[in-house]
Amino acid sequence: LSDEIEEVMISVRTGRVATAWRGRSYPTLKGLGSYITDLLQRLKFLQGWYDNGQPRVFWISGFFFTQSFLTAVLQNHARKHVIAIDMLAFNFVMVEVSEDSPQPEMGSYIRGLFLEGACWDKENKRLDEAKPRRLHENMPEIWLHPMELKDIPNSRSYLCPCYKTAERRGTLMTTGHCTNFIFNVNIPTHLKEDHWILRGVALICALTD
Repeated sequence: LSDEIEEVMISVRTGRVATAWRGRSYPTLKGLGSYITDLLQRLKFLQGWYDNGQPRVFWISGFFFTQSFLTAVLQNHARKHVIAIDMLAFNFVMVEVSEDSPQPEMGSYIRGLFLEGACWDKENKRLDEAKPRRLHENMPEIWLHPMELKDIPNSRSYLCPCYKTAERRGTLMTTGHCTNFIFNVNIPTHLKEDHWILRGVALICALTD
């Protein structure tokens, strides 16, 4: 046996994702069992998209290279309205999408994000203090609404970083993107931004377990 194959065998026995697999995989902190389940869910999401057409809500955690999806949403809007893509950015709107909700005329709905260090106040639609002994909370669906920079509302919000894993670090790729950081999301708040920065509030695509 080669050293690589032996390492794979040991990883399988101990319930870890093998190093050789990690080198060709999306970032993950999951154990082997949870990793396989997550991988199957990603394949199911993509196969459903292929078989049934564009989904009403995109599972953002299921993308391998998430930045390409975000760029595509902006590009579609730029081409449709004949606007330079450099003049566009997302206006983030937290929404509740039901099975009967139609697809948005502009932009896309996304789901699958977890809020770490805080919780979402559904009644007031803003950030709130984390609940006792609850490290993560489900984030509602988010409408990625492309708008010209000058038209985006200037409301009080927290510029929340979004990561693929809770590790919150990665390496810089040749494309200029980080392997872990995705983008910043403006989340409504009634408190100063420093309040949430000190609490390390962030959005996570995939939990460790």
